[in-house]
Amino acid sequence: MFPLRDTVPTLHFPLVTRAIILLNAAVFVFELRLPDSVLETLFYVCGIVPARFTHPEWAARIGLPIHEYWPFLTSMFLHGGWLHIVANMWVLWIFGDNVEDRMGPVRFAAFYLVCGIVAGIVHWVTNADSTVPTVGASGAIAGVLGAYLLLFPTARVIVLVPVFFWPFFFELPAVTFLMVWFLTQLFSGTLAMAGPEHVGGVAWWAHVGGFTAGVVLHRLFISRSRSRDIHLDEFGFLTAWGGRGPGRRRR
Repeated sequence: MFPLRDTVPTLHFPLVTRAIILLNAAVFVFELRLPDSVLETLFYVCGIVPARFTHPEWAARIGLPIHEYWPFLTSMFLHGGWLHIVANMWVLWIFGDNVEDRMGPVRFAAFYLVCGIVAGIVHWVTNADSTVPTVGASGAIAGVLGAYLLLFPTARVIVLVPVFFWPFFFELPAVTFLMVWFLTQLFSGTLAMAGPEHVGGVAWWAHVGGFTAGVVLHRLFISRSRSRDIHLDEFGFLTAWGGRGPGRRRR
């Protein structure tokens, strides 16, 4: 299932969501200009290589800086290809503005970074001996999805489901879409750990960790002043108190 849009409009311009998308796009354009050897070095230095922190002697032997934890931040602004960045930024575009609407820009920026860092730590713990660099914003975005699940439980999502190369469009409850997504990550992560060895690929447990962080921590970042102005009706449509009428979607 590929999400196309949700039914929840926004009341405020999603400044941080747009800024994160633009920053990731700018970094990706920078990546495209690098020679392959330099790009690989960038991924090893600024991406999360679990063995770098689990086995610092190995990291020192191959020339990686040790006792530096910046990769847990920098890794979430790097991407490994066009499909990687487009898929991540599209999901952030759909769900990030609504979560930012409830938190405000400063709190949302902090929430996004915290979820991304937690996701990176979970990836490290569950793949402690991996020497493969992991990059991408999906752990932080998973945190946004976890917050969205509880903040907008009655919202609905329009999804695209390809069946034998034919596109079918469905409207699903956001809860259904997000829980299917989360259980897929959990099942895939468990299956990967049960395999003969850990190899490069999708960082399933980073997604699980980020989503869980979003569910658990989102209440700490909610703006009370914004929440007082927002009401979500039974159909998932957002309206504002004080006679201002329904909120305007800004996409």
